[in-house]
Amino acid sequence: MLMLSAWAQTDTTAMLLNEVQVVETQKHHSMTSTAPLYVMDHGEMRRMGVTDMADALHRLPGITLRDYGGAGGMKTVSVRGLGTKHTGVSYDGVMLSECQSGEIDLSRYSLDNVGSLSLVIGDNDDIFIPARQVTTPATVHIQSMQLPADDVRPHLKAQMKIGSFGYVSPFLKYEQNLNGHFAFSALGEYTYAENDYPYTIKNVTENVSDHRKNSRMNSGHGELNFVWRINSSDRLTGKVYYYDNDRQLPGQVHYYSNTSRETLRDRNLFGQLMYQARLTEQLSLKLNGKFNWAASLYDDGMVASQIQDADYWQREYYTSACLLYMPIQNWTFDYSVDYAHNNLNSTLDTDARPYRNTLLQSATAKYRSTRLTVMGRLLHSLYLNDAKQGDAADDMRRFSPSLSISYLLLPQWHVRASYKEIFRAPTFNENYFFHYGSKNLQPERTEQLNIGTTWQGDFGKTHVQTTIDGYYNWVKDMIVAVPFNMFVWNCVNVGKVRVYGADITLNASHQFNERHLLTASGCYSYQRAQNRTNPSSPYYRNQIAYTPEHQGSFALAWENPWVCCSTHLTTVSERWTTNAHLQGTRVDGYYELGLSAYHRFHIGYGVMEARLDLKNLTDKQYEIVGAYPMPGRSFQFSLSYKL
Repeated sequence: MLMLSAWAQTDTTAMLLNEVQVVETQKHHSMTSTAPLYVMDHGEMRRMGVTDMADALHRLPGITLRDYGGAGGMKTVSVRGLGTKHTGVSYDGVMLSECQSGEIDLSRYSLDNVGSLSLVIGDNDDIFIPARQVTTPATVHIQSMQLPADDVRPHLKAQMKIGSFGYVSPFLKYEQNLNGHFAFSALGEYTYAENDYPYTIKNVTENVSDHRKNSRMNSGHGELNFVWRINSSDRLTGKVYYYDNDRQLPGQVHYYSNTSRETLRDRNLFGQLMYQARLTEQLSLKLNGKFNWAASLYDDGMVASQIQDADYWQREYYTSACLLYMPIQNWTFDYSVDYAHNNLNSTLDTDARPYRNTLLQSATAKYRSTRLTVMGRLLHSLYLNDAKQGDAADDMRRFSPSLSISYLLLPQWHVRASYKEIFRAPTFNENYFFHYGSKNLQPERTEQLNIGTTWQGDFGKTHVQTTIDGYYNWVKDMIVAVPFNMFVWNCVNVGKVRVYGADITLNASHQFNERHLLTASGCYSYQRAQNRTNPSSPYYRNQIAYTPEHQGSFALAWENPWVCCSTHLTTVSERWTTNAHLQGTRVDGYYELGLSAYHRFHIGYGVMEARLDLKNLTDKQYEIVGAYPMPGRSFQFSLSYKL
């Protein structure tokens, strides 16, 4: 899982003087990083049988996935028990935003144009980044495929996927380097799925079998990307992204009841630009700009009065500037300042039309020698809240420090330690939602401490690398909803959570010859996430909801001239749907076994690839989110042609 290649998140101490480009492999960066960094590149995802974003996230340690089932089910992640809202997601170097709920739905992002997927926990030693990228305890980075730079021929990729339960997904991409300085790509993807998979639930001694109903997904997304290499040291990149998903919501499964008429249409449009330049031998500049628009249109056909129907629209205007200064050898400094304006409106009669202005500033210093790397950062966050109707939430400001260290004990053996303090501002839902939000909420505060070691070595034709990290996290002033009466809940700062655990990865490869490669990768995570809110409560020290104590994955792949194949296993221990661990809220642990096989062959001037993925081979009946059954045994077949 960590057999890595170069990508665009640069180690800023290793930039060439005459050109802005990556000069260290991400494999080396992940092993020497001062904080945990885990990466999968596109080739590895194909080799290890990764089929979609949810499958990829399962292969990264420390991640807990919430999956509401099927191709159209919402997918969000939590890292090391800190919660979904404490996990940031960046797309090609710019953070994604969701000011209403604070949760990024990763099912919107296809792997077909992803060059690498990485997880950073804490602050690693890449310092030439916007201030917004350090406002979360952990960040998932999605990096697109690099545009062509070596030739001026047009490149085309056409792909068709079909699968179980009415799944069909065509994909088309065109890219070209026009003159050695300007390259662009245009891609489109459409996905249709009935998601009417069978499931079985047990009612005492009786098994009840049915199919998921009202579960159809009808979605599409398109992207335009470009890179303009202005000269040897200046570069401008840009992206326009549109997503539209008109889907039915199947709802929870209950005994003898599987009726739902809910529908949801999600639309998202954003455009972003990034300009990077080397101003002098010691000074570099990076500028970002982004506009984001999102709509969420909900309809409940079961309620004739339509009182539950609601449409929401949110907008964001964002800009960032980063200045990197390298005055002398071994020392690097960065100052980054970000500004964002967010607003939200809806069709609710109680809509306050809230908006927020955010100013983030980070100052970072990094020292790096042959054996020692030290990185320190101070982040200042200022949130100014207001509303066009009614009272606004309180303003917030905080200083947040972080420190991380890596030391080379022996050749290829590093030890590392990191500390980070950060906080999360309440979302618009938590501040303003009718009969739920509270305008005087304080931000959630988190502290995280990590101590670990990384090692890699070669034994003839065998390469091995491993990482071991232990951590301790503390969440204070956690925002929880408590009932005022049967119909009114309020968000209050009463929650406290303590999390401790360990993440272990082991990766090995053996090159028999130039045509045969055997690769194995595995990870294991232990996390004890305890409710520490009220010592007198019977739920004190309970494992928090939807956090398994144990989870892991393993994959074995064989590349050969005939049919490349892999097998992969994911396993997760039991969880609870509530912090109280009430009777009937336990979700059983599960395992899922899959097989993949593909073959590539040349046709004309291009390459054809045929691929077959078999999922959940044992037809295991399981749930990730309570009362949302996952699909059983299924298949996916894809045929692609790349010119």
